[in-house]
Amino acid sequence: MSLPLKVSIGSLLPWLWRCVRYGLIGAATFVGLSIAWVWFYGFAHPPETMLMGIRRHDGMDIQYTYVPISQISPNLVRAVISAEDTKFCSHHGFDLEQIKSALNDAEDGGRLRGASTISQQTAKNAFLWPGRGFIRKGMEAWFTLVSEVLWSKTHTMEVYLNVAEWGDGLFGAEAAAQARFGKSARDLTEYEAALLAAVLPNPNDWRVAPPGPYVQKRTRTLQARMAVVQRDGLDRCVLR
Repeated sequence: MSLPLKVSIGSLLPWLWRCVRYGLIGAATFVGLSIAWVWFYGFAHPPETMLMGIRRHDGMDIQYTYVPISQISPNLVRAVISAEDTKFCSHHGFDLEQIKSALNDAEDGGRLRGASTISQQTAKNAFLWPGRGFIRKGMEAWFTLVSEVLWSKTHTMEVYLNVAEWGDGLFGAEAAAQARFGKSARDLTEYEAALLAAVLPNPNDWRVAPPGPYVQKRTRTLQARMAVVQRDGLDRCVLR
C-alpha cells in the first residue's frame, strides 16, 4: 500500500530559489554578451551571419565583401529607404504606426504582414537566424533596441547594406553590384540601385537579371520615390 506524497512549501523553496537564481544569472549573461556583441560590431564588421552559414550549408557559394558606407552609392541608400523604411531617419528602431496597422489588418481577417524597419532587419540579419517565432522576434526587438543605442543611423545602414541577401549566395551591396552589373557598389546608377532594392523582399525568387514585369514596375515606382526621399531629406541621417 503506497503512502500519499506530501510536499511542503518549505521543501520547495530552495528549489524555487535555485531556479530563480539560475534564471537571473542566465538573463544577465545574455544581456551582457549581447550588448558586448553589438558594441563589437560597432567597429568590426560581421565576419559571417547565421543566414550566410545556412546558405553555405545548403550548398551555395557565398560571396560577401564588406565595404564602408562611403564606398556605397547614395542611390542605393535612397533606394532601400524608399523600398523598406521611409521613416528610417525619424524613428527609434520601430515604426509603431506600421506595427499597429499590420495588427489591425490581421484582426480584420487579413494575413499578418511584416512591419519591420531597416533597424529591425539589420538586427535580424546581423545577429539572428531567419524565422517568425516569438522567441526570435523577441530577440530581434532586443538587438534592435541595443543597436539603436550603440550605433549611429549611418552605421546601421552600413551594416544593413553589407549583410542583406541579394540571391544566389550574394550578400551585401558590393557582391550584388559586382555580380549583377560588373561594377562597384559606389558606381551604381539610380536605376540599378532601384532594381536591387526592388528584389529585397524576396531576392531568391525575384530576379534582377533579367527582371520580370513585377520587378520592372516596382523599380520604376522606387525611382519616383527616391526623388521624394532626396527632396524631403528622408535620407539626411545617412547622407549629410
